[in-house]
Amino acid sequence: MSMYCFQCQEAAKGVACTVKGVCGKTDEVSNLQDLLIYSIKGVAVYSKALREAGSKKILPNRLIIDALFATITNANFDDEAISRRIELALQAREELKAMAKNLAIVPTLAKHDVCIWKGDASVFSVKAAKSGILLTENEDVRSLRELLIYGIKGMAAYAEHAMNLGHEDESINSFIEKGLVSTLDDTLSADELVALVLECGKFGVTAMALLDKANTSRYGNPEITKVNIGVGTRPGILISGHDLRDMEDLLVQTDGTGVDVYTHSEMLPANYYPAFKKYSQFIGNYGNAWWKQNEEFESFNGPVLFTTNCIVPPKASSSYANRVYTTGASGHPGFKHISDRPEGGSKDFSSIIEHAKTCQTPVEIEKGEIIGGFAHAQVFALADKVVDAVKSGAIKKFFVMAGCDGRMMSRDYYTQFAENLPKDTVILTAGCAKYRYNKLPLGDIGGIPRVLDAGQCNDSYSLAVIALKLKEIFELNDINELPIAYNIAWYEQKAVIVLLALLHLGVKKIHLGPTLPAFLSPNVAKVLVETFGIAGIGSVDEDMKIFMGEEVAC
Repeated sequence: MSMYCFQCQEAAKGVACTVKGVCGKTDEVSNLQDLLIYSIKGVAVYSKALREAGSKKILPNRLIIDALFATITNANFDDEAISRRIELALQAREELKAMAKNLAIVPTLAKHDVCIWKGDASVFSVKAAKSGILLTENEDVRSLRELLIYGIKGMAAYAEHAMNLGHEDESINSFIEKGLVSTLDDTLSADELVALVLECGKFGVTAMALLDKANTSRYGNPEITKVNIGVGTRPGILISGHDLRDMEDLLVQTDGTGVDVYTHSEMLPANYYPAFKKYSQFIGNYGNAWWKQNEEFESFNGPVLFTTNCIVPPKASSSYANRVYTTGASGHPGFKHISDRPEGGSKDFSSIIEHAKTCQTPVEIEKGEIIGGFAHAQVFALADKVVDAVKSGAIKKFFVMAGCDGRMMSRDYYTQFAENLPKDTVILTAGCAKYRYNKLPLGDIGGIPRVLDAGQCNDSYSLAVIALKLKEIFELNDINELPIAYNIAWYEQKAVIVLLALLHLGVKKIHLGPTLPAFLSPNVAKVLVETFGIAGIGSVDEDMKIFMGEEVAC
């Protein structure tokens, strides 16, 4: 066993990847990512102590958040990039340690190995092999610690996007430190760890609300939009990932260059924001969910920009690898990396723009339009229409089918489920799971589309806000009394924080698939099932009967 990773839905055999990640990461990269998290915990020990002592020193918020983001599934496959982050973490820890010493602050965990180990890149591989998940021997404690870490990773991703737009919340930074440090504390009981996991959900809501504010205050509220899925006649750049500030920089810099811009996968919702619609070179969306990129990047012909995770390592036979660029927390050996923006400035995308000018136009792989833009502000504008449809019985039930898409054949379940839903039901979605059904001819109910796409995975916040608003309108005591069912697909750690956020908001009876997380021990899974009614998925027919049998009229 040369590695041990079970943080994503594709964990080998439903247990863990132990030789090479199904995602494509090598055992070396996996172990280095473990060491990065281990090192960041040492930073958090001192940062937390200084914060609690009221120190006004500048704390390494971005460094911690970036390190967490870089270890999310499919974000960074570059061992050198991960090693550089470990070096920065060790340097930051020593600087914080010196600050603490000058203030006579001695953290409780100051003698823990995360606070004292030293070394350079020459010893990282050896140290990494001794710093992974299995250091925690008790299966249930390990499960709860990792559930907390994965929730924090997802939270960090959303916090970084907000930070890139100038929005930050110190309560989020403080909780991230608290959560990291708590995974080192052997005195915490299982109940205390469960409480921390639920507290993580609380701050997940805070982080998603912060990002929603950051996005909408800068780009406007998403609005109902028909998105072109065909192609133009000029060379293009395909932008993937989640970071809207990168989207803005790219659109500004491609304006007037003769180069078009297309969104891919989780960047699709950029089409819904008013601020981006003024750019004539913004053509629409190309392709589908992240896992189809090998074939779709070939046919696109132009350069591709990854702003975050969802990279699939190219096949040896692929011809597109030399035209893929990464930025931010993302990275892959052989891909060109675009540096972070200077303080108060923009990223320099000139190299990718010049590259695009030398490329052929994209090959059209489909035609037509898809509709989206149903975030909370837009749905609130339609509130009277929606409420009337519910009261009249035209809409019998809403199905939240948010989350992630993935490669497993079993995920066809979600397409079949959407196709088989009664015609008087509406799907509320966010995240790339929507690609399983957002192009199906499911029709509408009195002008209300049967698939309401709120946006990216972080826009699952919108779905929660909508549910809380409906609870208020119908004067219900419990969010679970609404005619809303939750059938959510998950893949990586941003989906974990969405799940924890829903649990914090009191949502119960969530069905999670296509498989339950491998990092949940039997005992921890039992707690979630008994406390929150979490369940896996079965067959489409069986689950349809379960969901429709739970219907409650308002």
